[in-house]
Amino acid sequence: MKIRNIIRRFSFRQLFRLSGLLLQNPLYIIPTLRATSITMTICDSLYGNTHHNNGKANAFRHALWNVLICQKTNIQSKNEKKSIIWAQKITDLHEKLAPNKAIAEAMDLHNNRLGRMYFKTLKTASEEETVAFLKEKTINANLIKDIREIKEFRDDLIYLFDENN
Repeated sequence: MKIRNIIRRFSFRQLFRLSGLLLQNPLYIIPTLRATSITMTICDSLYGNTHHNNGKANAFRHALWNVLICQKTNIQSKNEKKSIIWAQKITDLHEKLAPNKAIAEAMDLHNNRLGRMYFKTLKTASEEETVAFLKEKTINANLIKDIREIKEFRDDLIYLFDENN
């Protein structure tokens, strides 16, 4: 999905919130948009439309998006911590602007956090290395059926259902 199509769906209030965040760090706008576009292109290529569901492909997308936002903004900021904080602000805001059921939102936030954690290992990795690393993590992702299970998989990607069944 194109970024402009996503933005068109926002209400005035949502656009206002997003604009306020982007104005806090205007130098991060282009790297964030680039990371978002690359994420969608990679996920469309690897998974088709299944990354829009709540399966393993979705877990991959959320982790990849956070890693790439961190990588791209880190080039600009030269500050790992600032890049991680920025990625969290952007992806947390995304969850607020595009609300899900509680378990799906918790899953997304969990996988986002892991993406930012993986960034510390992947800070200078190429796009191909990043994708390969995350594909391996995705293979070992854990199926959850209850929001309380999330805490059992603190360091592992999680998903809600297997789109292959």
